[in-house]
Amino acid sequence: MAAEGVAAVIVGVVELIVGLTGHATSARGAYGLTFWLVPMGAAVLAGGWALWTGHRWGRTLGVLTNLLLLPVGYQMIFPSHQPVLGIPVLVLAVAVLVLLFSPATVAWLDAGYRREE
Repeated sequence: MAAEGVAAVIVGVVELIVGLTGHATSARGAYGLTFWLVPMGAAVLAGGWALWTGHRWGRTLGVLTNLLLLPVGYQMIFPSHQPVLGIPVLVLAVAVLVLLFSPATVAWLDAGYRREE
């Protein structure tokens, strides 16, 4: 998850640089993508960091983000005919979801709610 967040922030910063230097096809599009990807990437990065440091709330961000990435990957593969971009997005989203719902993750989440009697 943290890697997804870092990637989103990097792409957002690159788009900002491309827009500022005048090399973008549409400056408005470059700025819009920047102002979408940087905050979203920072939130996903924070969720990844939360999971890494043992906070359960990061899982919610991961699940929501990767559920939203599934149709994005599909859209890139089939209607947009860009499988080089869509397949890695789809594979990464599925892999992160599998990890977030793995038995070890679910046991870790459940451990905080069990009472010792």
